[in-house]
Amino acid sequence: MPLLKNEIEKLIMESIPDATIEIKDLMGDNNHYAATIKSKIFKGISKIEQHKIVYKSLKGKMGNQLHALSLTTLEK
Repeated sequence: MPLLKNEIEKLIMESIPDATIEIKDLMGDNNHYAATIKSKIFKGISKIEQHKIVYKSLKGKMGNQLHALSLTTLEK
């Protein structure tokens, strides 16, 4: 079962409470998304570490219920 946008947002917000999140469904299939996430916690850490924080917040759903997620992370 695909992961819906609001579920992705909820999971990210649980781990990154100050996040501003914009998610786009790229194919209209609830399976290929692009997300832009802004947070203060990204300040001073590499893009790789920022993305790891986001993927960890998805609690193992990436690659299972969620097929593709293109990330853009930004400091607030």
